[in-house]
Amino acid sequence: MKKDPRINAKSITFGNYIIIFLIMLFFCGSYAGLYFMQIQNGELIYIILSMFAYIIVISLAVCVLFAFFRRKVLMRPVYRLCEAAQKVANGDFSVRLSSMRKDEKKDEFEVLFEDFNTMVSELESTEILKNDFVSNVSHELKTPLAVIQNYASILQSDELTDEERKEYSNRIGAAADRLSVLVTNILQVNRLENQKITPILHPFNLSEALSRCILNYDTLLDEKQIELEIQLDQNLIVNGDEHLLDMVWNNLISNAIKFTTPKGKIEIEAKKEDGFVSVSVSDSGCGINADSLHHIFDKFYQADTSHATEGNGLGLALVKRILDLLGGDISVVSVAEKGSVFTVKLY
Repeated sequence: MKKDPRINAKSITFGNYIIIFLIMLFFCGSYAGLYFMQIQNGELIYIILSMFAYIIVISLAVCVLFAFFRRKVLMRPVYRLCEAAQKVANGDFSVRLSSMRKDEKKDEFEVLFEDFNTMVSELESTEILKNDFVSNVSHELKTPLAVIQNYASILQSDELTDEERKEYSNRIGAAADRLSVLVTNILQVNRLENQKITPILHPFNLSEALSRCILNYDTLLDEKQIELEIQLDQNLIVNGDEHLLDMVWNNLISNAIKFTTPKGKIEIEAKKEDGFVSVSVSDSGCGINADSLHHIFDKFYQADTSHATEGNGLGLALVKRILDLLGGDISVVSVAEKGSVFTVKLY
């Protein structure tokens, strides 16, 4: 097994070996001394019996000393690790193992403690994410289901006009569509995280793909009277999965439209730089505060904690997973009340 480069000390030091050597030297020396004393002063049978008794006593002493050494030196870090692991097994993810050395060096056990602490931190984060996932999924599922249930009950009334029935039916359809998008996104994120999606890489024209995606939002742009500025280098050929990247562009563009106020402005730029292609989507919307920026790529995270805006917090998580899968990168610069700029780099 390859030695961990972090290890720069030994769990059993040279001093420990010196102590063990001196103890064994003392026992062996005393045994030899007793033997020569018995030869000079006693009979053979007495010599044999006394030496036999001495061997038994010395063996017991060695066993006791070894047991003490094992418990206090060899097994002490193991006992600490077992105790901490038991607490983690019982659901306590706040456990951390402190260093046992005072010289700030790292032996095998110190590195093991460090890795244990890292593992527990990851488990704690996973537990928090799991709880947030359950909470957010419950909320996101509850909202459209409540809409469907309420309007379905209203539709049972005989006093509704045809226009009201049509309106309520449309609202039920919109809620069902939102539920369908949520489930689809959950499945897509799960498939990406479990590497069940294999990207199909091939060269394609990124400029044409972006133009095609932008055209899908003409109606929404006109409804909000948003000014759209496009700067695309022609014939930007990249090697990637066009279908997966379409999901990236659609999410970024739809988010820009969603959070841009009426009569605002959106800019989309694609250009070739040294060693990569850069695609940026900027808007003049509400922006994202500094605290939220660290979490926007987390599943179900929404900067709008009231969930007043449409969405389920999976779009940017899906974007991040796709780019990770394709070896790309995404970054964001945002100022509250001024807008955001999302930049994708494809290598």
